[in-house]
Amino acid sequence: MVLVADRLQMGEVVSTIPTIGFNVETVQYNNIKFQVWDLGGQTSIRPYWRCYFPNTQAIIYVVDSSDTDRLVIAKEEFHAILEEEELRGAAVLIFANKQDLPGALDDAAVTESLELHKIKNRQWAIFKTSAIKGEGLFEGLDWLSNTLKSGSG
Repeated sequence: MVLVADRLQMGEVVSTIPTIGFNVETVQYNNIKFQVWDLGGQTSIRPYWRCYFPNTQAIIYVVDSSDTDRLVIAKEEFHAILEEEELRGAAVLIFANKQDLPGALDDAAVTESLELHKIKNRQWAIFKTSAIKGEGLFEGLDWLSNTLKSGSG
């Protein structure tokens, strides 16, 4: 997520390493100010994610579309997050990231792998992205900002 935030704030990527721990940034996009909490995915810190759930209006879940071996884990963690009471009303934006890499699954394959068809109680959308190239990010954030403005998240 740090790549996404960097791309939006400065129009360029300044970091390509995975998030270690937690980062917070404020990003202004489409007349909405997003307080972005970038939560690292290491197994040891996942239990602490729930500390950041109160007052969350949206979840942006970034999936490495080229790491097919870890998609099962990504699906399990994703659905566990959706079960959290404090995230019950949050809209969900999934970025099927790393589309620039060979062998990356497209959005339909990621949708199937994450079993997104099971999401019935909230607004969600998936977008193919390449944070390195800046592709798909703005389309996803347009959807999210429109969803939050309409109050249907």
